[in-house]
Amino acid sequence: MAAETEHPRLILHNFLSEDDCKELQFLHKSCCTVGYRPNVFSTTLSHLIATNSAHLLMPFVPIRERLKEKVEEYFNCQYELVVEFTGLISWTKGASIGWHSDDNRPYLKQRDFAVVCYLNSYEEDFRGGLFRFQDGEPSTIVPMAGDVLMYTADEKNIHAVDEITEGERITLTMWFSRDASHDEDAKLISFLSQNSLDKLERNFDSYLPVPASNNMYWFPPSEGLTFLSGFDIRCARLHTLGLDIYSPNDHMHYPAEKSSSNLLELLMGPLQLAHEDELFNKVFVNMMHVLQVVQFYCYKYPFSSNVINVKEVSTNVLPQSKAQQENINCLKLVFLKDLLQAETFIRNLNCGKKSQFNFDWASLSAALVEWEAYTAALGEKLLQSFPNWKAHGSIFDCSVSHLIESL
Repeated sequence: MAAETEHPRLILHNFLSEDDCKELQFLHKSCCTVGYRPNVFSTTLSHLIATNSAHLLMPFVPIRERLKEKVEEYFNCQYELVVEFTGLISWTKGASIGWHSDDNRPYLKQRDFAVVCYLNSYEEDFRGGLFRFQDGEPSTIVPMAGDVLMYTADEKNIHAVDEITEGERITLTMWFSRDASHDEDAKLISFLSQNSLDKLERNFDSYLPVPASNNMYWFPPSEGLTFLSGFDIRCARLHTLGLDIYSPNDHMHYPAEKSSSNLLELLMGPLQLAHEDELFNKVFVNMMHVLQVVQFYCYKYPFSSNVINVKEVSTNVLPQSKAQQENINCLKLVFLKDLLQAETFIRNLNCGKKSQFNFDWASLSAALVEWEAYTAALGEKLLQSFPNWKAHGSIFDCSVSHLIESL
């Protein structure tokens, strides 16, 4: 058992399935904001609730349970732990951590155990980013998709992470505590109650995401108050796929004196997708709606899929007018103010890889239909689970609980 070792740690290979890893990557790439340190991006569960994407908690629930059970079993502390933090975190070029223990900062003293679940792989998806322990074995962890690292968050496991040199290293990171006052579940349940889940029962529109403030998506973060340089990470992720944004509600000319911050507000309202000289005749409610659908397309349709008749799709795609092209080009100048920097950044995120699919409107249309079904199904699960969560003060897989009770 871990209690008998000098450096309590455990690595589990292939703990998460390939589909688990891909789904969590999709959630992160469609919802993340700039993170807590340079070149780091994060997606927390509280952020999902705050941006009207509470239903996206559901893929996390069974994974959190499995990890909590494994931590309690290995570290011999059954029924003692609460989840203190759950988040998706990605590190990009330049991010690193020097030698430290997770409890060497006073405001993190409540953390007893750390878990890192790797969602993509060293050398294949990123370079650098090896996890190293100062003492004990294993001394170096090579991140591979599906593997999980668990260790005590104390001086017994002083560690560092090598600098990322290329790509995007994505993890599901969790911390556990014996101090019940730091229970993440209680805070999330309270937050869900405050955000009125009742509205989810009324109509599908309640599942549509709501963006946070634009500066939370602006890179580098230091420019997020003035927007004088840098770029919006959501628009950059679209741009690398050859997609741009058109605002149907803004028919004004774009004088130089019109402020970037005002134009950025267009990301909060209706938008359409553009590709080359064509415009998708579907109006999305905001930028986060666009990004979630497109990233779902990347997740579910890595290769061109002719699942919808071309004649049907042709009615949904229109040629761009000159005025629309001016609108698209002007907004691109605002959202990707440093276009070369944005293109270089995204190229680094992709670790030099070319896009793994050929874009076509048919497969995007199919992805949109599937995304709506996926979202509605998760919303239904959330509505069914929440009364039990609220009654027990804990987030857990209600379907599993029901199965156990019926045996």
